[in-house]
Amino acid sequence: MIPVKYHLTKDLMPDKPTRLQLENAAADKDAFDHIVVMPDVHPKPGRKCPTGTVLASLDKILPQVMDTAPNCGMRLYTTPWGQGDLKEAQIEKLFNELVKAVPTRTYIGSLIDKKTVMGICRFGEKALLEFLGEDPSKTQNVFKQGNFFDTPPTQKDILDAIPKIFLWFARFRLGIQGEAGNHFLDLMKIDEVLDKEKAEILGLKKDQYVFLSHTGSGVMGQYCSYFFTPKKEEHLSMKIITNLGRLTFNSKLLSKNQIKELQKEVKKYREKIEFFKIDPDSKRGKAYLLSHWASANFGFANRSMIMYNIKKTIKKVFQKQVDFNLICDIPHVFVDREKHFGRQVWVHRNGATRAFGPSRMKQHPVFSQTGELGILAGSMSTPSYLMASLDQNDSTFYSINHGAGRKKKISEAAVKTKEELMKKMKKNKVKLYNAKSKGVIQQASGYYKNIDEIVKINKDFNISTPVVKLSPKSVLMA
Repeated sequence: MIPVKYHLTKDLMPDKPTRLQLENAAADKDAFDHIVVMPDVHPKPGRKCPTGTVLASLDKILPQVMDTAPNCGMRLYTTPWGQGDLKEAQIEKLFNELVKAVPTRTYIGSLIDKKTVMGICRFGEKALLEFLGEDPSKTQNVFKQGNFFDTPPTQKDILDAIPKIFLWFARFRLGIQGEAGNHFLDLMKIDEVLDKEKAEILGLKKDQYVFLSHTGSGVMGQYCSYFFTPKKEEHLSMKIITNLGRLTFNSKLLSKNQIKELQKEVKKYREKIEFFKIDPDSKRGKAYLLSHWASANFGFANRSMIMYNIKKTIKKVFQKQVDFNLICDIPHVFVDREKHFGRQVWVHRNGATRAFGPSRMKQHPVFSQTGELGILAGSMSTPSYLMASLDQNDSTFYSINHGAGRKKKISEAAVKTKEELMKKMKKNKVKLYNAKSKGVIQQASGYYKNIDEIVKINKDFNISTPVVKLSPKSVLMA
């Protein structure tokens, strides 16, 4: 059994069931060196590993360590607006249109063609930017330049890993924020510049307005995840499409009998204590990685499409063309191959993003000066922070947690109804839009840990350092 390293204070230690999950991960014979527990750690129903966990392995991939789909992530970009440039009525007019332009729950989002679907699988966000007529070089500050593949696979490779029916549905599903309760689009203002040098490098100024978007990889990520792993489909439609994918799949990597065997195996592991594992060098492993990374590319594409649709909406509302400066786009659910403690390992991040310090980012024109960036998201009415990675952060396998994280115990003062929520938001001078889901109540501040305490822990453990403090002004949620 390897150690479990907690990067948090005693007060934030998780409850016993969560600690047992972490100990179970540490007891796995394929886990490498130690299990990382981030300060936002919290359990999630139906998952074997809590959010805010990083696990490395030498020879096997453990899909159950991670959440439902790859590349749930966040994108931060600045606007040309500063203090006094936007009146409250203008923001309200804009967000009343954004509710339609950035839907949370719909069957059809922004349509793309089959060529672009395949292009996103192979080349990532750049394929979408070319389809939209945007500058494909604008992926500089996106994680891995918006493509999980170091060497792009062929079209044949993709078709040997992903059923055609999944690719067909992907045509209709970009530009959707999603109905997961914690996905959001925020208009925020930079309240404080905490590191003047790094802020200047990034082009960030006090009182500047920015957009922060949190989304997943849509149905592509979901379908591919369910196909290869023991995760139980959360919706009937997901189950139907995933099974249709299995029935219609014709692959040189996986025969019909191998697909049936895979399906039997994954079902068994839903109830097992042990983790389901995949050998990355096997045909199954090659198909899994192709599927995982290709579908993860749709996370970048989804946030890119939302950014594009916001620009169109601003032009419609204000009769003015604006451009955004993309600060970062970072995934916090994925597996990748990296070198740590002298070994090449498979790093599984669940609710954590990669955080290479400046010395590991020497080839990057911006992050070589700042380190990779992380976003510590608060709740819908509390601040968030942009963080810069540190070179000393090897104990987390160079990772930053993705937010405040849910509390162990919900305070009695936490809101219980939408009416209470709206009153609290109004008191905090934050306008909430859409908010039709029942789960939106649980995104209020009373359900989350104190974000300032999480920032302090990041500094104390040499994980990252704050660059700017962001306060929400308008929030669009499911």
